[in-house]
Amino acid sequence: MDHHILQRVRCFQGNLEKIAKSIPLVRMGPCLPGATERTSKDGTAGVPNLQLYDVKTGTCLKAFIQKKMQNWCPFWSEDETICARNVNNEVHFFENNNFNTTANKLHLQKINDFVLSPGPQPYKVAVYVPGSKGAPSFVRLYQYPNFDGPHAALANKSFFKADKVTMLWNKKATAVLVIASTDVDKTGASYYGEQTLHYIATNGESAVVQLPKSGPIYDVVWNSNSTEFCAVYGFMPAKATIFNLKCDPVFDFGTGPRNAAYFSPHGHILVLAGFGNLRGQMEVWDVKNYKLISKPVASDSTYFAWCPDGEHILTATCAPRLRVNNGYKIWHYTGSVLHKYDVPANVELWQVSWQPFLDGIFPAKTITYQAVPSEVPREEPKTATAYRPPALRNKPTTNSKLHEEEPPQNMKPQPGNDKPLSKNALKNQRKHEAKKAAKQEARSDKSLDLSPTPTSQSSAQNTIPQPTTGDPEVDKKIKNLKKKLKAIEQLKEQAATGKQLEKNQLEKIQKEKALLRELEDLELGI
Repeated sequence: MDHHILQRVRCFQGNLEKIAKSIPLVRMGPCLPGATERTSKDGTAGVPNLQLYDVKTGTCLKAFIQKKMQNWCPFWSEDETICARNVNNEVHFFENNNFNTTANKLHLQKINDFVLSPGPQPYKVAVYVPGSKGAPSFVRLYQYPNFDGPHAALANKSFFKADKVTMLWNKKATAVLVIASTDVDKTGASYYGEQTLHYIATNGESAVVQLPKSGPIYDVVWNSNSTEFCAVYGFMPAKATIFNLKCDPVFDFGTGPRNAAYFSPHGHILVLAGFGNLRGQMEVWDVKNYKLISKPVASDSTYFAWCPDGEHILTATCAPRLRVNNGYKIWHYTGSVLHKYDVPANVELWQVSWQPFLDGIFPAKTITYQAVPSEVPREEPKTATAYRPPALRNKPTTNSKLHEEEPPQNMKPQPGNDKPLSKNALKNQRKHEAKKAAKQEARSDKSLDLSPTPTSQSSAQNTIPQPTTGDPEVDKKIKNLKKKLKAIEQLKEQAATGKQLEKNQLEKIQKEKALLRELEDLELGI
């Protein structure tokens, strides 16, 4: 691996608080000696517990009393000329890091949260106000500093079922995605509450993003081109879909063990991953051609980050999430591990980060599908076998699955045809296969069930009567056994065509030898 790639990684033995890019440094805790005490509404003295520092000189620029633990952190614009802070029912704005004077205020009753837009001026802000007494919650978009007047808001979106929200601006600051969450799902379908996804644009347009599969929303991420976003949602195995700005699905990746999505800095590659309580499986996709590039596995990973060059990926196992087997790996997006570092025993790795670079330093390169060479020995992933109870351990295994995974749109392989089929072509093919199977089944039933019809007296005399035992009970058993064997033959034909059989159908096929033996014993008595 090139040495310059290694220089982009910095390790930290401790978690840092939020740091503004140059100044100031935010610190929560007791104020320094000499700070002025303030009086709360109940008359008791309060000590400023939120300090802003100039990291160049180390001086405390301002100290505030912060009462709420949630949404306490100030936000800076990317050029650091604007700083905003949530204070009771208002958002206070400071300019040029002058915290002694409030430049502007945005006042709304019961503001709970806000997010500043990325990018240069004009700055925009999204604010969230929770609903109360039957009134809906809402999110409004404003352009700084135009906050006054009934028509000051650029857009407004109201909705019910929201105890808290997560607001995500796209890179161009033209739209916001809002994940609305409730703490309790009143339908009882989920222990983790209920979630909905909303789209709000600065031109006033808004919509509810319709997710085809029910269940939690694990992750939502914008592409850097600001024209599409990816959502990972639904009960496991989770679905992943890319939507456009009209909230229409563009591409469906099917289902799989995933709970996170990461677009590359240039927006041409998407990684779908399953971390946390999942095994660390990753899917790397070319989102221009919707083609799968690689499927690496980063087991026990607690951190993922794209390198600013858009070619390399960093995964790490850090404390305190996991205190054993700490270390990090640097991957190429084609699945090759280019560098691996394991910390010594009894040492914890707390944070790993790429060295930041300005946008445009690394130009986008052509996507390659061939794995790049690596000097790091390849690790074979551990294959975990499914638990089998003692009563089934000496019996043949079946191919039954707990969950049937849905294949990605356009990517289902076909025998003898490597070209992926479109969604409509797959649908038509399934219809054709179902009709063909139904015709074959009807033809076989007709040939077996219909007895020959005598056309003349001579043909009637030549018909051979079915052998009987003279015992109606035995004849009935023979008839039932033949019917069961006929059904087994049909199941075997379906399995030969590639159809996935159910567990009880596989059990029927396993009983074929016993049924044939029983039929032979009965017919020997004829």
